[in-house]
Amino acid sequence: MVLSKAVSESDMSVHSTFASRYVRSSLPRYRMPENSIPKEAAYQIINDELMLDGNPRLNLASFVTTWMEPECDKLIMAAINKNYVDMDEYPVTTELQNRCVNMIAHLFNAPLGECETAVGVGTVGSSEAIMLAGLAFKRRWQNKRKAEGKPFDKPNIVTGANVQVCWEKFARYFEVELREVKLRDGYYVMDPEKAVEMVDENTICVAAILGSTLNGEFEDVKLLNDLLEVKNGETGWGTPIHVDAASGGFIAPFLYPELEWDFRLPWVKSINVSGHKYGLVYAGIGWCIWRNKEDLPEELIFHINYLGADQPTFTLNFSKGSSQVIAQYYQLIRHGFEGYRNIMENCHENAMVLKEGLERTGRFDIVSKDEGVPLVAFSLKDRSRHDEFEISDMLRRFGWIVPAYTMPPDAQHVTVLRVVIREEFSRTLAERLVLDIEKVMYQLDALPSRLPPALPPAPLVRKKSELETQRSVTEAWKKFVLAKKTNGVC
Repeated sequence: MVLSKAVSESDMSVHSTFASRYVRSSLPRYRMPENSIPKEAAYQIINDELMLDGNPRLNLASFVTTWMEPECDKLIMAAINKNYVDMDEYPVTTELQNRCVNMIAHLFNAPLGECETAVGVGTVGSSEAIMLAGLAFKRRWQNKRKAEGKPFDKPNIVTGANVQVCWEKFARYFEVELREVKLRDGYYVMDPEKAVEMVDENTICVAAILGSTLNGEFEDVKLLNDLLEVKNGETGWGTPIHVDAASGGFIAPFLYPELEWDFRLPWVKSINVSGHKYGLVYAGIGWCIWRNKEDLPEELIFHINYLGADQPTFTLNFSKGSSQVIAQYYQLIRHGFEGYRNIMENCHENAMVLKEGLERTGRFDIVSKDEGVPLVAFSLKDRSRHDEFEISDMLRRFGWIVPAYTMPPDAQHVTVLRVVIREEFSRTLAERLVLDIEKVMYQLDALPSRLPPALPPAPLVRKKSELETQRSVTEAWKKFVLAKKTNGVC
């Protein structure tokens, strides 16, 4: 959601040169027009304005998919008018969602029997999936505390300071205390040992990130699980883990199959993943998978029948489109395990091309890790004259959208640029980007510095010893007394 803002009266109308063939008067910008206009004019007016948007393919800030095959585009358009929630009217779409849930659950090594179905739900993205997972953890914790006759009014959740803002939203909207493990220089993910130290009897779960938004790094879920195993054994609290695999859930199974981060670890009870990131679907699809039925309290599931049949639902919204669910199923069967692995390997290789190109310039430090989400996060070695925000701003002149941002506490003094490597970002584009960054650096070198001059270092003052302090006080008093005597002579 973007909050709207007021504008001046001189900017209240929409004008279009081409549309003037059909409409001679301007249209109000923030009020519905009194009269209809031809469809051609409406299209032309909107199309003209949208030309000023950035090119999605060159938006290197986003993890979200910006290209799909034409065949999948056709399926999306064919289903654009289907409301996903009408399960009785669109049973095949519902079946496709169930297939996706089971495929992803098996990909995450859910402990399912031969004929057992997975427990999960499709969402509009990982933000909704995290809200649902958090609600399940909170309700299970509350039920347990009630059964034990203990207070249940002060739940908390432990995360790293590098979490996405949706975790802060969950904590604020659903009244859960958010305990954040601060970052530090050179370590920009949650420290499992410090996280477990923050856990107490009111902790509903610890959230681990598989693919930090800041630098793409995977947090050590295995170590977190082992530490919680010890603490839960000592306390009996049974504190579980949720893995936020929004970015890494469709990467780790294909690039790092031996990495233990998923349901192979006993304290991992739920996982979310974004289908619209490395699941290779356009924006609007996420997934939340639970380990088993016991981890999703039944009282959170609603049953409705006013659309034609009994329909269980566990979502924060109601109506939504079916297109993204269908697109996710297309990608899963179209690529299969082999195809996803090839795509992720290609993304990783292109990330290494970009990283090596930046290193050759000698101007940047690489902040991201080779193992993790295929992205490159980097910062300037010399920030005495220019900073990363200037580079980001000047790259827009070449069409590139590369974000610059500061790290969260306690590493907020570190500023980085980040390039996300998606399927459609080719090696040619990686090499082109390095050339354009070199051009930007050359242009910045020729410009005067926009940064304030550094203050000279304060002179070092040696601390006086106690004896020296006493002597200086004595001398000051002597001077004061002598001055008084002198002033008293007539």
